[in-house]
Amino acid sequence: QAQLVESGGGSVQTGGSLRLSCAASGLGFSIDYMGWFHQAPGKVREGVAVISTVGGRTFYADSVNDRFTISQDKSKNMVHLQMNSLKPEDTGMYYCAARGRAGLTVWQGPLDSRSFAHWGQGTQVTVSS
Repeated sequence: QAQLVESGGGSVQTGGSLRLSCAASGLGFSIDYMGWFHQAPGKVREGVAVISTVGGRTFYADSVNDRFTISQDKSKNMVHLQMNSLKPEDTGMYYCAARGRAGLTVWQGPLDSRSFAHWGQGTQVTVSS
């Protein structure tokens, strides 16, 4: 069974850093994109950072550019999100997502949650001022 498991969330003060990790298993298909999405309380889920697993091209939301870095470990089917200079507005749930090569959803762009069919349970990040 396909699984995406996130880890690394927690609580930090403004300006702090966290590293999120996502392990993919049981997918049984080739992954084209993996990424991280942020959902603040009462808000919609928004794309933060996405990586193309073939070629390693990266995409970032403007709000996290130069602060967050997405990377992948293809040998372990893992993707990481290094988050630096964290701000209170970064608080929320962070979800790992994967898009298979077969494309079960219509492509809406790399930072659009509708492009991704496979999701983890999420990990909480809290940034206090």
